[in-house]
Amino acid sequence: MAASIAVGRRLAYLTPVVVFGVIAAYFLWGLNPERNPRDLPSVMIDQPVPEFALSPIDGMDGPGLSAADLRTGEVTLVNFFASWCVPCRLEHRFLIELATQDKVRLFGINYKNKPEEARAWLAELGNPYGRIGADTTGRVGIDWGVYGLPETFIIDRNGRIRYRQLGQIDQRTLDDTIRPLIRELSQ
Repeated sequence: MAASIAVGRRLAYLTPVVVFGVIAAYFLWGLNPERNPRDLPSVMIDQPVPEFALSPIDGMDGPGLSAADLRTGEVTLVNFFASWCVPCRLEHRFLIELATQDKVRLFGINYKNKPEEARAWLAELGNPYGRIGADTTGRVGIDWGVYGLPETFIIDRNGRIRYRQLGQIDQRTLDDTIRPLIRELSQ
């Protein structure tokens, strides 16, 4: 009986050490420099775009945006953005470049934003979007799997999501990933 009590005490002392070791290993794995935290899988890749129909931003001319607009036989970028999103502001110049220089079909979904703030933001920075839908409730974003702004999706000619950019687009992403994929899907 004394031997089993001694073993129990040893296990009681070892349990916190083992738990600490498991937690430390998990955090060390997360700090691995070869692991990119933006490389999160999306269950939406190679799936048809979710069904949705959004009105335009209140007070703006033009149509809103719907799933049918993404099944027209053209490759399209869909960018989720908001005026309160600092990385959205940083990536905006690259979206302007795509729309004007590359003639990429670019649509926007204004996510949980006050209409007057969205209009002011677009007036200040320019509007690269051919169409903008206002996702005032965030429901469409949830259906697309959006959980942080900005997020950009490349939609193929058949209305299937082929790529998801989590976070802002920068020059490297534009040149190394987005432009080559658009070229490939447009052939």
